[in-house]
Amino acid sequence: MKSGKVLSRQRFLCSIGISTAIVYAIARVTFEQKQEKIAMPQVKELHVNGALAGVSADEERTLLSVLRDDLNLTGSKYGCGEGECGACTVLVDGSPTRSCRLKVGNIGARKITTIESLEQNGKLHPVQEAFLGVDAMQCGYCTAGMIMSAFALLRKTPNPTDAEIIRGMNGNICRCGTYPRIVTAIREAARKIEGGKV
Repeated sequence: MKSGKVLSRQRFLCSIGISTAIVYAIARVTFEQKQEKIAMPQVKELHVNGALAGVSADEERTLLSVLRDDLNLTGSKYGCGEGECGACTVLVDGSPTRSCRLKVGNIGARKITTIESLEQNGKLHPVQEAFLGVDAMQCGYCTAGMIMSAFALLRKTPNPTDAEIIRGMNGNICRCGTYPRIVTAIREAARKIEGGKV
């Protein structure tokens, strides 16, 4: 009698295990079939630094990940992932944009400008030269985003006051605290650009 109970319990547990495995296998196949049917729309090209760049990226990916991982444009950095620190700043149609928050599916034909495009024929842009000249960085992690925001600011306001520089750079965080040198660098770059040294 006792062995009969043990046997029936074993059979019961065995049948539960087999049933669970079958249900799991069916669910997995169904899930995989659904995944195939709802494949993410792909972005095939982006307008980057004055040229069309071919990509193959899910439209939900961030611009930052596509720039860094697919196009090997690694100047823009991943900082906070929330669009609050500015390390990932690029220009989209001339406006400073946090690339860690922008989905590539939302870009369309808009023009993207990254730090890599500022240097021309081996010559740095005056903003880059000014940042180097006054040593406006310490660890350098935020520098590309700072330079892109400064570049956009000087296009919009060629001869900014210190207050306009501070307002224009708001949202770009330097954890090393080199803000006075950053303001100095932007003033110096404005002088060089205004003097026609671009």
